[in-house]
Amino acid sequence: MARSRNSAPLLLALLVACAPAAAKDAAGLRIATEGAFPPFSDVTADGEVRGFDVDIANALCAHMQVTCEIVTQDWDGLIPGLQAGKFDVIVASMTITEERRKQVAFTHRYYSTPLALVARKDSGLAGIEPAALAGRALGAQAASVHADYAQSVYGRAGADVKLYPSVDEALMDLANGRLDAAISDKFALVDWMRKSGRDCCEIAGTLKDSETHAGIAVRLDDQALRNRLDAALDAILADGTYRTIQARYFDFDIY
Repeated sequence: MARSRNSAPLLLALLVACAPAAAKDAAGLRIATEGAFPPFSDVTADGEVRGFDVDIANALCAHMQVTCEIVTQDWDGLIPGLQAGKFDVIVASMTITEERRKQVAFTHRYYSTPLALVARKDSGLAGIEPAALAGRALGAQAASVHADYAQSVYGRAGADVKLYPSVDEALMDLANGRLDAAISDKFALVDWMRKSGRDCCEIAGTLKDSETHAGIAVRLDDQALRNRLDAALDAILADGTYRTIQARYFDFDIY
């Protein structure tokens, strides 16, 4: 009897400690992506969310054996939405930076990419060094490492930096002649050039010392979920799932 009475509080404590994780598993996870950054995320005409980020998210959920719902959120609302509890995870090609680490907890990287400059063929640019963009209109996505680079490197050298809610909008203005050049992740620009930008534009070059690492983000206090995502990411890298997904979108290694 004494043994039974002494073990009851411990059992209750264990049940309470496990309850939040069990409840989250039962409810599934809501995963946010941007939906405006092909080939990583895009929304079809019939409302289907697709892309590399979406496939990676679904593969992680399958490995963790949890039900996941993919939702779209404008770029500048991703971190605030996560913090407010609108969703549990961000899989949106979000670059890991020290400033963002103060707001969210990142997994280790799930791909890496340098930044690149894409320019109109008729722009007459002499190169991609900062001085070559002086007095030119340069587009980038607001609140991104692209914007930081554009402003700190090219803006200081005299470029007219214009910021957009999404990369798609910047590239649309580039194609329509409202910009001379734009900055984004090189892999996204390669995809855009292949699909719709080849007639108007060309990749002018890869930006020096600009490699970035994309991570999956969770709330700062959700370390257990981050650890589970890290373990699932390691697993899909090891078992070939990652490379199968990668091959759907790229003919080169992005990890």
